[in-house]
Amino acid sequence: MNLTRDAFWLVLLLISGFLVWLLAPVLMPFLMAAVLAYLADPLTDRLEAVGLSRTWATVLVFGGLSLAGLLMLLFLVPLLQKQIHIIVVKVPVWLQKAEDHLLPWLQARFGFEPGELDRGQLARLLGQNWTTAGGLLATIVASITRSGMAIGNWLMNLTIVAVVTFYLLRDWDRLVAAIRDLLPRDIEPVVSMLARESDEVLGAFLRGQLLVMLALSGVYSVGLWIAGIELFLSIGLLAGLVSFVPYLGFIVGIGAAGLAAVLQFPDLTHLLYVLIVFGVGQVLESTVFTPLLVGDRIGLHPVAVIFAVLAGGQLFGFVGVLLALPVAAVIAVLLRHLRQRYQASELYGPALAEEDDGG
Repeated sequence: MNLTRDAFWLVLLLISGFLVWLLAPVLMPFLMAAVLAYLADPLTDRLEAVGLSRTWATVLVFGGLSLAGLLMLLFLVPLLQKQIHIIVVKVPVWLQKAEDHLLPWLQARFGFEPGELDRGQLARLLGQNWTTAGGLLATIVASITRSGMAIGNWLMNLTIVAVVTFYLLRDWDRLVAAIRDLLPRDIEPVVSMLARESDEVLGAFLRGQLLVMLALSGVYSVGLWIAGIELFLSIGLLAGLVSFVPYLGFIVGIGAAGLAAVLQFPDLTHLLYVLIVFGVGQVLESTVFTPLLVGDRIGLHPVAVIFAVLAGGQLFGFVGVLLALPVAAVIAVLLRHLRQRYQASELYGPALAEEDDGG
């Protein structure tokens, strides 16, 4: 009987994996919708607890998320457009400074013989393509208008994400209860317990880490703006968004901001300002943001986090990088459960008993 049931679950797992692989090109909007619904479910539950119906609570939360996303786009797109314009305009100037100062220093110290930089050709190329490369909105519009299929796919995916998010958020509790009812009765308590622990870990990590990334992006951007770095927003956002990997945001941000400071200013004072900004950000992350917003619920060592991100990228590309830490958090919960089962089994017990007797 057990063999028959085990074979059934194995076949079901194989079929599910094959379907996921087969439908992978169309699953991304549904995956994004599921993540959004999962993140917004606790707030919807709170509104429902104060007396609102599930539908009205979903409408309020979904409307708030949509409005927040729209306001963020309206605020960030013009700023990012200006940042891209600065990059396009400043590249020839930076190349001139590099050729005048950095390359002679490399040649004197290391015998480095670089080829001559054709700054004029690069400047002409950037100038000719500024209408598409200089503006973020112009780039998006140009790429979309070149293909009616592209705009159709983009709008369709956006519509699917919005519609599926709304319905998943409205019916989230019923879907979870339906899945629980389908589980075999003898394993339902254990699976429900693991699901609750995984939900606690994932909820704490995803919501907390997202807030940490946003907080660090704000700290880095404001700090670099005060320091006078022209590319403050793009560098601050980049450093904050990659900070989910330990120390990666700090390394990437301080490297990019340090290079921008050296190329923008003739003195090293602003480089010191950059070091101060990222030093303060690192202290705030380790002493305030992460303990307050994430805590230690994920239970993953920094080395394990780095390995999970690298392994996810190697196996599944960019999507693997995004899913690496949530999957690793769930695996950590399962491993803790297996460790408890192992320590309660005969494989572990007799050896411990013999060791105690020998002592």
